[in-house]
Amino acid sequence: MVDKDGYRSNVGIILINKDNQVFWGRRINETSWQFPQGGIYPGEEIEHAMYRELNEELGLFKEHVSIIGRTANWLYYDVPGSFNRPNNNYRGQKQIWYLLRLIAQEHHINLRFNKEQEFDAWRWVDYWLPLDEVVNFKQNVYCNALTELEKYLDK
Repeated sequence: MVDKDGYRSNVGIILINKDNQVFWGRRINETSWQFPQGGIYPGEEIEHAMYRELNEELGLFKEHVSIIGRTANWLYYDVPGSFNRPNNNYRGQKQIWYLLRLIAQEHHINLRFNKEQEFDAWRWVDYWLPLDEVVNFKQNVYCNALTELEKYLDK
């Protein structure tokens, strides 16, 4: 659902392992990499949307992760015209980001769990590496989310 300003409500997920490396997924049939993310349904609680997206995109359940933190406020990004949806007021995404720790074994990550698969490959990467690899228009929101959530990492 797009708000009056043209932003779709969305959750973003930064999943870390025991070494504070982050899950980095390659979008199916593309060369771009990103964190899991997805829309919030009208009336859906933000945390519920996060768990739903975690399950849809990575095949993980609530018992496979622990919530470490989340952003205090919405983070916004605009989508360039070439990626935009025609004939509506869509400008981009407003996101609440969650930092999750994988407490299950890695084999529980199952990109093929959902028939509408989002990713076709994944890897663990350094916490800050996504800033160098994510598409340009998402770099600022990734920087803001990673910076705000870094305080929750075990050092």
